[in-house]
Amino acid sequence: MQLVINTPGSYLRKKEGNFLVKTDEQVFEVSAKKVQTIMITTSAFLSTDAIKLAMDNNIDVIFLDEFGDPFGRVWHSKLGSTTLIRRKQLEIANDERGLNLAKEWMMTKMDHQIDFLKRLKNSRPQKEEELEDYLSTFDGIRQKMDTLNGTIDEKRGSIMGFEGAAGKTYFDALSFIMPDRFKFNGRSRMPAKDEFNCFLNYGYGVLYSMVEKACIIAGLDPYVGIIHTDHYNKKSLVFDLIEMFRYLVDETVVYMFSQRKAKKEYCDEIKNGLTLNKEGKAALIQELNETFEKGVRYRGRNIKNRDIIQFECHRIANSLIKGEENAGLGDL
Repeated sequence: MQLVINTPGSYLRKKEGNFLVKTDEQVFEVSAKKVQTIMITTSAFLSTDAIKLAMDNNIDVIFLDEFGDPFGRVWHSKLGSTTLIRRKQLEIANDERGLNLAKEWMMTKMDHQIDFLKRLKNSRPQKEEELEDYLSTFDGIRQKMDTLNGTIDEKRGSIMGFEGAAGKTYFDALSFIMPDRFKFNGRSRMPAKDEFNCFLNYGYGVLYSMVEKACIIAGLDPYVGIIHTDHYNKKSLVFDLIEMFRYLVDETVVYMFSQRKAKKEYCDEIKNGLTLNKEGKAALIQELNETFEKGVRYRGRNIKNRDIIQFECHRIANSLIKGEENAGLGDL
């Protein structure tokens, strides 16, 4: 579970093998064995004993800003695995293996988006024709992506261009199926211009922290990316890998709006846009936790959605160590 601290003035400390959370309204204990991540979204106090309890149990403590983006985290100082993985990350960026990885990741993202749009089409017969047009456009973009050859440096611009075109088609389709009062005009980030993107941005922030943690545990260097170029203090690999798992947030947010669980009152106006308030964050995190905890059949085993992220990061790391030419994800 994710332990979320989102009440100003909250206090987190250790009590034997448990975390004790105290607010003005309540006091409760949570066993450290049940916690995977501690997320602090507002001003709070925490003791060093609580931090050590988290480190001893492989629990990362993440600090999120008002948009849900992590701006810091507390994590133990051990390497996730051998440094050979980091060296291999640098090597594959210079040959066709880097492009193969990039294509696999982006096409996997597109496959998830196509599958989701197909399910939305099947449940909305009155909008079937229009959604089929979006799917046809999407499929054409994916086919062009599949034909790319060369190195990642040569084709990075093409990959980003195809991904951008697919993203526009995808979000146009999602806006089309939204209730009239929640239709939106494409993606807007920080800040969001509408309620849908407000929920989406915060959900992506939560997902970002999960992907970063999975990279660290698997021994992958979050700063050495393939698609996203290296910049000072930019976790490029996290930006690469998160693309394949955004569907978990997308589907959660879409269903919140379609099932009337998302409300305009959950968003507050700020300069140039909207931000998710305390009630909105609590509602979204509850729904995300249900999505992440959902059991699925994956590669011949029964696991939870959240474990797919860690599973794939380990698989990529193992492929790099073994020197396999194709370290991609394949079909999720």
